[in-house]
Amino acid sequence: MTDTVMLKQKIDSSGYKLKYIATQIGLSYQGFLNKLNNKSEFTAHEILALCKLLNIDIMEKESIFFAV
Repeated sequence: MTDTVMLKQKIDSSGYKLKYIATQIGLSYQGFLNKLNNKSEFTAHEILALCKLLNIDIMEKESIFFAV
């Protein structure tokens, strides 16, 4: 399950709009919202793209995308 609070903080600090992020990682806006709100899970490819786009390091990646 994704830690949406941490991910939203990274998004807010990036200055990017949600629609821009969605297109950059290959998702529709609604698809991205579903994943952001834990209605579906991010794929490995999407996680890597988000980490690159939002400058998420490996420790943050573990905390955000593999939260228990």
